[in-house]
Amino acid sequence: MKSCYAVLHGCPCGYYSDPKHACRCTYQQIHRYRSKISGPLLDRIDIHVEVPAVPYKDLMTNAIAEASSTIGERVAAARSIQSGRFSRANIYCNAQMSSRHIKTHCKIDDASRRLLEAAIDKLGLSARAFNRVLKIARTIADLAAEPTIQVDHISEAIQYRSLDRGSQFT
Repeated sequence: MKSCYAVLHGCPCGYYSDPKHACRCTYQQIHRYRSKISGPLLDRIDIHVEVPAVPYKDLMTNAIAEASSTIGERVAAARSIQSGRFSRANIYCNAQMSSRHIKTHCKIDDASRRLLEAAIDKLGLSARAFNRVLKIARTIADLAAEPTIQVDHISEAIQYRSLDRGSQFT
């Protein structure tokens, strides 16, 4: 199955958690809106992130950001790592890993295991979401050119499951 993504708003008006605009939706409206997307469908979305509006002053800043070419080089290096990793398999990237591949390529240490266990218990992550977190952590480690998944990679990957925390709204 291909990786999937979706653009989702937290509520019907689109202002849930917006710092500049008040959400005018009731708890019931938000709950009904979010319940239209089933848990199994959300499980199939690899990365969930909330992207707030960018303030004007941040758009007009002269701060130097990382160059797109530098980011592109890091992505190309990570893709090269993945190509090497899967050279004998019929897949080409971490998102395509099966359970067998995950067990082989996503080994984690005790600290990472404890963090992931706590996240699963607290957020009620499914087995599918658990596997998604591991795949994303493997990709984060690849982008950092780290041969093993570290606790900070697991932590970042868990942060990309914000819709799994959707039951904790208003």
